[in-house]
Amino acid sequence: MDLHSQTLPDDHLVDKEGTDRAGGGDGVDDPIMTLRGAGVATDVHRVGRTVGGLCLVALAGVVIVLFVAGFEKNAQITRLHQQGVPVVVTSTGCTGLLGGSGSNSVGYACRGSFTVGGHRDDEAIPGNTLYPPGTTLRAVTVPDDPALLTPTRQAAGEHPSGTVFVVPAVLLLLLTALVGVVLRRRHLRRA
Repeated sequence: MDLHSQTLPDDHLVDKEGTDRAGGGDGVDDPIMTLRGAGVATDVHRVGRTVGGLCLVALAGVVIVLFVAGFEKNAQITRLHQQGVPVVVTSTGCTGLLGGSGSNSVGYACRGSFTVGGHRDDEAIPGNTLYPPGTTLRAVTVPDDPALLTPTRQAAGEHPSGTVFVVPAVLLLLLTALVGVVLRRRHLRRA
């Protein structure tokens, strides 16, 4: 039986190659065929909820990282004050740090050697001050953690502080408010 000689119902469509397609409408808005695989239906609301959820998770991650960094900073300052021993650090060299497009100097990263507990160590000197090779400076370090090193003047001015928790606390409040809005919307949508 020839396909072109068949009588088809009015709601049955045939594309230009003679392939049957089930219709149901007037055919104006119906796709003739799917190009290159299956068509994709996108639920904009679902995508928005997914992106919003990912943003909330990222914000929660940032809050956690900032709280942990604040606790670690305060713990390091406390260790330097309680367990720190004075050392004399001799600069072994510095590297210039460039900012922006690489055309302007923003400081220096210097390393220095010192002896603590009978062991010679070579560690980064905190800050971005230029210490030409051979320059000596007084510093404080913790014997079982020589990488925890800071110049004496800087160590004297640092104290554990609650201000390191201001930014993460504000972000935590923002996160809590956003989660509250999301939960309220979900509750209203179900009701």
